Amino acid sequence: MTTTAPSYLSTVMTPGPQLLRLSLRLDAVVTGVNGLAYLALAKPLESLLGLDTEIGIPIGIFLTLYGVAVAIIGTRRSISTGATRVVIAGNAAWVVVSLAALVEGALELNLVGSVWAVMQAVTVGGFAALQYLGLRKAQ
Repeated sequence: MTTTAPSYLSTVMTPGPQLLRLSLRLDAVVTGVNGLAYLALAKPLESLLGLDTEIGIPIGIFLTLYGVAVAIIGTRRSISTGATRVVIAGNAAWVVVSLAALVEGALELNLVGSVWAVMQAVTVGGFAALQYLGLRKAQ
């Protein structure tokens, strides 16, 4: 029996263990790649976003390490409830801090950087919401 794409997606997107695992893994990949981009492209990103490399590089290090940690959590045979709650809280904190820094002008981002910060906050908030739904139904 073959599984069609729509039925597979509906199964994966149903709140529960599969959604939790998928959302953690996607979070890990997106966060890790984002972190590596901040590191590898620090100088071009400074020009593009208005993000000073003295801030961008530590953000890149943090995101890379956070992505690895989320990957470890998401690839375990049994996903830890406590560790998942920490990831959800971390993601929620990222959203709040990102938007607060944007509103306060703390990072002195240009227009492109401001749009990028909002897009990141929305993406991370989406991961937190999916992880919360997955965890709630997985317990």
